[in-house]
Amino acid sequence: MGDTIFSKIIRGEIPCHKVYEDERVLAFLDVGPLSRGHTLVIPKEAAPTLDALSDESAAAIGRVLPRLCRAVKSVTGCADYNVLQNNGAPAHQAVFHVHFHIIPKPDSERGLEVGWPATRLDPVAGAALAEKLRAALT
Repeated sequence: MGDTIFSKIIRGEIPCHKVYEDERVLAFLDVGPLSRGHTLVIPKEAAPTLDALSDESAAAIGRVLPRLCRAVKSVTGCADYNVLQNNGAPAHQAVFHVHFHIIPKPDSERGLEVGWPATRLDPVAGAALAEKLRAALT
């Protein structure tokens, strides 16, 4: 994985507005926020996508993410928010270091706007796909 802006922030080469830090996780305000309080949560481990992240770093993010969401809600006064995590350029990932966005949704005009082109899951195809996914977990 190449050197990213996030690895430079972790090393202290680029300043950030730090919100939280421990031995595995760093959280800081996004410099291009979609709304007030837009926070990025990153592992200190350099992994480009979530599937490449170690279980230990994933667990560390999982432990702190709810607490950070509560803090963002409390400080911004927004009851609603999105947690967004993209993997790969076609999935809108711009920085190839795992990161989660906590994006407060103060009203219909600000925050994250999402299109959701849902389809219907065929029951037979769904059963076959679920079986393949279960097998891939072993």
